[in-house]
Amino acid sequence: MVKILLYPLSFIYGLIISIRNFMYDSKIFKQHEFEIPIIAVGNITAGGTGKTPHAEYILHLLQKQFNVAFLSRGYKRKTRGFILATPGSTLEQIGDEPVQIKQKMPEIPVAVCEKRVVGIKKLLDIDPEIDAIVLDDAFQHRSVKANINILLIDYTRQIFNDSLLPAGRLRERQNAKYRANFIIFTKCPTKLQPIEQRIIKTKLDIRPYQNLFFTSIFYGEITPSEKGFNLFANDMRQYKVVLLTGIGNPQPLIDHLSQQVGEIIHLKYADHYSFTTADLKAIKNKYDSIESSEKIIITTEKDLVRLKSVKNAPENFFRDVYYIPIEIKFLDKTKEIFNQRILNYVTENKSNSRFHKKGNRV
Repeated sequence: MVKILLYPLSFIYGLIISIRNFMYDSKIFKQHEFEIPIIAVGNITAGGTGKTPHAEYILHLLQKQFNVAFLSRGYKRKTRGFILATPGSTLEQIGDEPVQIKQKMPEIPVAVCEKRVVGIKKLLDIDPEIDAIVLDDAFQHRSVKANINILLIDYTRQIFNDSLLPAGRLRERQNAKYRANFIIFTKCPTKLQPIEQRIIKTKLDIRPYQNLFFTSIFYGEITPSEKGFNLFANDMRQYKVVLLTGIGNPQPLIDHLSQQVGEIIHLKYADHYSFTTADLKAIKNKYDSIESSEKIIITTEKDLVRLKSVKNAPENFFRDVYYIPIEIKFLDKTKEIFNQRILNYVTENKSNSRFHKKGNRV
């Protein structure tokens, strides 16, 4: 009933988005092009589709051969304007995802700016030798004309029968998918059958210029949040786990852990939730109330960044906190195809940009 009442609002929202896209498609609104490759990673749905691990994958891929940078709007940061991250940048300054990426890849320039055009220009002013820039959550930011648009679709929350916000989860109508050069179905079962892949391809109505890939999440080992603490001597199936999540879709993680531990007590927070000292005290109280010596707190890598940003955490809080790192895996041995297409494009266009830069200086 509530959803039916929201449909008029979805219609108005969709009309506004359609007009905006028409203005860009008709070149009434200007799109800025840059001489270096710009790779946008994003989605058309609200909630988590795995943007961070996919952006990290592309950054790792490119940094082996190129000078690559990362630009985000810095969601939920408490600052404005352009900020170039340092190893000491905080969550309040640049947001959780940029902090995580800077900590994992300190040699890569990481910046935040709500105006992507301004952010790209400032990055290139700071370092003219940048070969390519990866934009986070930029599928809707059409003021920048990305050379490669990568659209992520969550396999567990597919778009085909969804509705526009606020009745559904779609940020744009489904036909926005045709702007993508690469479409990646994320969080797939590791043994997704070829017939289901063909069904998805047919539903998507893939165009000749588009590339379709399927990825699954690979969970790493449960890791202590602080050095010096050992892992578990006993079988994990005997453990009671307080699972702490502030991500868009925690269900795949729950499914993964349920196969390894005895009991899960899930404390679910909103996506990108900013934890407070009071939250950590409440979590600690919940943890202490569990009558078992075989218990731990498990969270995600992204949530750990936010937890560690809290001042005045309860004493010894992080002694019992562990996290699970994640990576993505391409299905059906398509990893090399994806890698080569991205690398080839950046190689060719990076060379062209170098030529133009030299020409501009003559």
